[in-house]
Amino acid sequence: MQGQTNIHTSINIRMYAPGAMLALCLPCFLSGNVFGYEYGEDYSDFYNEISNGEQLQTKTTQIPCPPQDLSRWEKLFIMLEDSQMKQNMLLQQNEDMVKVEMDSMRKELHKLNNNKACVQASENTCKCISEQMNRNLNQAMEQLREAADMYQAQNNETLQQLIQFSRNQATRLTKLESSSLLGAGLGQVAMKSFSTYPKEQEASSADNGKLERALMATVADLQRVHAQLAFFQRATAHRFLPSGCEMALLFPMRSKHIFAEVTPSASMSLQSFTICLWAKVTQSLNRTVLFSYGTKKNPQELQLLLARHLVLLTVGGETHLVEAHSVVTDGQWGHFCAAWSSAQGLATLWVNGENVARVPGVAEGHVLPGDGFILLGQERSRSGIYRDLDSSVAFTGKMTGVNMWDHVLDAERIREYANQDGSCDSRGNVIGWGVSEISPHGGAQYIN
Repeated sequence: MQGQTNIHTSINIRMYAPGAMLALCLPCFLSGNVFGYEYGEDYSDFYNEISNGEQLQTKTTQIPCPPQDLSRWEKLFIMLEDSQMKQNMLLQQNEDMVKVEMDSMRKELHKLNNNKACVQASENTCKCISEQMNRNLNQAMEQLREAADMYQAQNNETLQQLIQFSRNQATRLTKLESSSLLGAGLGQVAMKSFSTYPKEQEASSADNGKLERALMATVADLQRVHAQLAFFQRATAHRFLPSGCEMALLFPMRSKHIFAEVTPSASMSLQSFTICLWAKVTQSLNRTVLFSYGTKKNPQELQLLLARHLVLLTVGGETHLVEAHSVVTDGQWGHFCAAWSSAQGLATLWVNGENVARVPGVAEGHVLPGDGFILLGQERSRSGIYRDLDSSVAFTGKMTGVNMWDHVLDAERIREYANQDGSCDSRGNVIGWGVSEISPHGGAQYIN
């Protein structure tokens, strides 16, 4: 019974305790809010009230390690230690980065090793690239050797000319000295005693003046001869025709009315051919036609054309295309050959005696139809009417030595025909330069 009474008492205390606390705190809170201004008036005085009997005693804190003035060498060593620490940190960071990269490369290599097909493809690709680079390097080395031989020959010729010129100058100087001595009467004076030394010095200075004037006159003559030779070389190069050809076709401007029509000496129904010609293009655009053979069904059956610095060959239409890059130079003579065989579909391009493109599978099994028309410097229109020709593909410049064979020529003969100092007597059995009928149209004309 007593225990139950205690329990009820504790419960009552817990229930009424919050209310009792609220009753005690509420007057204090209200008095603080109502009479807060009194605390505001007394607070500053109370805060500044200091008893007279209390004395503030300041006590200095002892530094465990008093500072010392460091010398210049100590500062330097400290800087070196700091830089060494920074360097070590950077090295450690670089090593960590290298380790991470090596791990990633090791993982990639491991993946590549696991994939044998990928490795084989990579090896084949690298092999093809290596072979292509070797071919390009061999061609570049061959060109460098040819250029070096040419420059060496030119230098030797120039050296021989200089040696001969120096000998001629020495001979002329000897003659001038003899003539000046004889003209001054020194031959007779030598038999007698000279009167005084000043007279001898005066005669010597006069001779030197004559020699100097003679040398200046010789130099002026040489300069005039050099200018005349340079002018003659420019004029000769402008009228020069390669390979000993005596005439050429001139296409003076880019026009749809200016071209030349060729009548072949044999049928154009061919399973193989070789076309060779010399051309000096004034300006090569995106599409400049050199040789074109077209029919009513396919106006672009066979074409040899230029595109900026490229040479292009199409057989059976533009879908079968062979091209060579960086082989055309405006304003210079170039020898262009194109060969094709239907049996293997092998097409090759030659520029100045060098094989610049070799592509298999070009129009394999195709036979050229024999009812077409051959044009130089232009291509056949789809309507077959000359007034419908396109001026944007017209050739402008000079052309000579146009020949066509019904078979593929070997490399040795193509190189022989590409010689600028060679002969223009070789002629094709389908088109022969100087034999087959080539009729200029518009402003095209023959020159020599």
